[in-house]
Amino acid sequence: MELDSCFAAKKRLLPRRRLWLLAAAVLVLWLAGVMIYQTHKPLPPGLSSESPVYKVQNVHFWHDLTYQGGNGSQHREEQILPRMLQIIEESREFLVVDLFLFNGYTHKDQQFPAVSRELSDKLIAQKIAYPAMDVVFITDEVNTNYGSAPNPLLEEMKAAGIKVILTDVNALRDSTPAYSAVWRTFMQWFGQTGTGWIPNLMASGGPDITARSYMKLLNVKANHRKVVVSENTALISSGNVHDASAYHSNIALEVSGPVIADILKTEQAAADLSGAGPLLGKEPVLPGSETAAGGTLEVRYLTEGKVNKYALEGIRAAQKGDILWMGMFYLADDTIIDALQEASARGAEVRLLLDPNQNAFGRDKIGIPNRPVAWELNRRSDGNIAIRWYNTGKEQYHAKLMFIAKATGNSIVLGGSTNFTARNLDDYNLENNLWVSVPQDQPLYAEMESYFNTLWNNEGAEYSLPLEDYQSDVTWLKYIIYRMQTRLGLTTF
Repeated sequence: MELDSCFAAKKRLLPRRRLWLLAAAVLVLWLAGVMIYQTHKPLPPGLSSESPVYKVQNVHFWHDLTYQGGNGSQHREEQILPRMLQIIEESREFLVVDLFLFNGYTHKDQQFPAVSRELSDKLIAQKIAYPAMDVVFITDEVNTNYGSAPNPLLEEMKAAGIKVILTDVNALRDSTPAYSAVWRTFMQWFGQTGTGWIPNLMASGGPDITARSYMKLLNVKANHRKVVVSENTALISSGNVHDASAYHSNIALEVSGPVIADILKTEQAAADLSGAGPLLGKEPVLPGSETAAGGTLEVRYLTEGKVNKYALEGIRAAQKGDILWMGMFYLADDTIIDALQEASARGAEVRLLLDPNQNAFGRDKIGIPNRPVAWELNRRSDGNIAIRWYNTGKEQYHAKLMFIAKATGNSIVLGGSTNFTARNLDDYNLENNLWVSVPQDQPLYAEMESYFNTLWNNEGAEYSLPLEDYQSDVTWLKYIIYRMQTRLGLTTF
């Protein structure tokens, strides 16, 4: 009897085990299907775009620099925010502002200039002065801590009649597919709003965050664009207007003319992700092509993966006699890294000015990805690729700029929001850059040469440091960690 009972119990267990195995197999197949689809699905309309080539007379270059003086004191040159404020003041028809980071949250033991308040006050004042003018502010959900708490600055802008759009990035492809597949299957349905209870790791002085908001944050996808555009001009920047970023070194390129219409189309595409409707209440009056008559510079406006296309095109065309300058916050894309190595092997002079990745809003980092990438490039090129570090303090060298000074023909400038990483270049984030083809006799060429030579050669201050200063005995170990992160997609860069 006992033996019969045992066999009967086993028979009952077998179907249950099979059911569990079947359920597990279905779940694995489902998650794999979600991962494949969400990394390869079609992009929403209007994204990953490139404008036609336009001939223009001028492209203006602006920069912010924080640097160390000869006596160890810190100095600051600020051009980008003052120019943004001036563009706002001069506008009468419309303003569209798209900024990734825009908030006043900082760690409790830190103080920074209230730049986000300064910009929001300027926008509100302009809207009050010209109530019929369309003013639109587009930003990322990171500024509401992914729905955990309203951003006071955004709420004040809404109250003043400014159209505020929080970009819904769910429609973008997933850059961390293993995690995002689980999040999409089990977590996204519960939303993020509610009373936060987990300390804010991004800024201890900011509001507490719900667990569901942290879960969304871990998808690591964003509207990373940075642009201010009016009927008169457009400024494309690497810099956020964000208190904790106020001391970062950044760059910006400013352009006018019919390319403004293309920029507006890309911003409409970003707004469409959130179902925000038309950005502007009426068709804007924009500069015509006649304003660029006789222009000798050529420009293209690029978003998302089209930045990658033109970055690689420029690097792969670099030959002996050319100088390829790069000033970059994050460099971690394998295709770009390979192209730099190949350009050096062809005889092009490659000079990389990188952030040492030691600081994030006043908190220490371990130097990934730039230090292991620099170690790899130095080793692979036998030291032929020249690398220096920006001499940062508690700020970042946050530029995203490439300048290819050609020995013959027009040189290339590429700058904007886009780090040279897979997340930024491969159609995961929203990004924006300006591509410029510039003859040697133009002011922009001289400005690019002056900018890089000043920082590289420490003309007037100790702007940069030699490669060895951030290459320690454990850099190889950081390289292994960096490779594991990139292979698994578990990165924030």
